[in-house]
Amino acid sequence: MSNKEIQEQRMKGYFIQATKEILKGEGLKSISVRNISERAGYSYATLYNYFKDVKDLIFECVVDFQDECETFIKSETKKYEPGLIKIKAITKAYIKYFIQYPGIYELFYIEKTTDLAHKQPTVKLIHNFLNKLCEEEWQYCLNNKILNSAEASVMKETLHYAVIGALIIYINRRQPATYKEFSIIVESQLNYILNLA
Repeated sequence: MSNKEIQEQRMKGYFIQATKEILKGEGLKSISVRNISERAGYSYATLYNYFKDVKDLIFECVVDFQDECETFIKSETKKYEPGLIKIKAITKAYIKYFIQYPGIYELFYIEKTTDLAHKQPTVKLIHNFLNKLCEEEWQYCLNNKILNSAEASVMKETLHYAVIGALIIYINRRQPATYKEFSIIVESQLNYILNLA
């Protein structure tokens, strides 16, 4: 890699890190070229040397947040045996990650896609994220005839929408009132969806 490429990566990294910090702490509503540039320590004109616009920068952040979330989930679930129990563990870790970072959850699931990015890959990346995290386990269940493809398909969709809905209600409405109550409900719902009751 040439010095110019190294410098470009470094500069992009400053802007990406600044944007991620704003998104984690304050959410998408606080994102502006000026806010990002101030936090990165450079002029807003410099940002345009490395990114087409703020939406391109947000796309980079989505990819980084997904990598961060995936690393967190792997560390939380490494002790679990493959299959439905591991899907449950992955889902619980996924929920835990987003409860820690509600600004990221808001970016992923609350913001209108027109505000997020003009790139379709951003929307697809977000929509398929939980399924991607569990894909190896779903395949394990199919290969070992724990589930047939129709059962797996229904479970995937139900899990996807149940988790997104539960997080929206808890993060935005604080219902139920405590995390402990929320965890009990999540445990019960996951057992029901995955037929682990």
